[in-house]
Amino acid sequence: MVKNGKKSEAGEKKAVKRILITQPKPESIKSPYFELAAKYSVQMEFMPFIQLEAIQSKDFRKQKIDIAGYSAVILTSKNAIDHFFRICEEMKVVVSADTKYFCISESVALYLQKFILYRKRKVFFSADGTNKGLFDAINKHKENEKFIYPCSENQQDNEIVGWLKNHHCEFVNPYMYRTISCDIKSRISAHDFDVICFFTPSGVKSLLENFPGFTQNGTFIGAFGSNTSKAIEEAGLNLQIKAPDPQVPSMVAALEKFLTERKKAK
Repeated sequence: MVKNGKKSEAGEKKAVKRILITQPKPESIKSPYFELAAKYSVQMEFMPFIQLEAIQSKDFRKQKIDIAGYSAVILTSKNAIDHFFRICEEMKVVVSADTKYFCISESVALYLQKFILYRKRKVFFSADGTNKGLFDAINKHKENEKFIYPCSENQQDNEIVGWLKNHHCEFVNPYMYRTISCDIKSRISAHDFDVICFFTPSGVKSLLENFPGFTQNGTFIGAFGSNTSKAIEEAGLNLQIKAPDPQVPSMVAALEKFLTERKKAK
């Protein structure tokens, strides 16, 4: 672990045996997480740190947003896609076939096939899974577009909102769901794991709510996404595993790089 610029010798020499992924366990036995666990002889465990609560259509109406009046949708997660189309269905909103979709990654973009007839000319995504890549995609097509950026009630004021404001985009940022911290302290100890991987700022918040005053004490921390990385750093924690970037587009790839480097260092 790195603390105040100094390396913790215990953290550097610590063997990695148990890795916690703060998401639900994959349904497929062919998940790359399981392949990684077998390859490096580590125990891969899964536990969501947050759960989602839907904002009902009657409450969404109070935001006074006419979804049909927007020509483009910004989507940063599969959850956002689920709740966007749920609200549309509940409110009997017909989404135009000409609507453009701007997604944080290719995997999120492909998830749209569950709801729309997927047309590449109408679906755009960040080439590297970062906010910067998303901004590049939006920037090429933002003229004459009105954006709707659905997200969690807990995460409205973020980097994407700031970019849209600074680039004078016409947009609304409605909330369609909220995140709630899970009770994890009754199920695990704060230091049961050698690595903990986070995927949302809310997951980091849940850790700190469940374990006030948490210190790493040799635990390695991973983050997927720039907002998650920022939340970890703002919490005063040190980030050792970071994705995505051009070399490691996924958390699995970032973990493999981390485990490979530690194996070589022995």
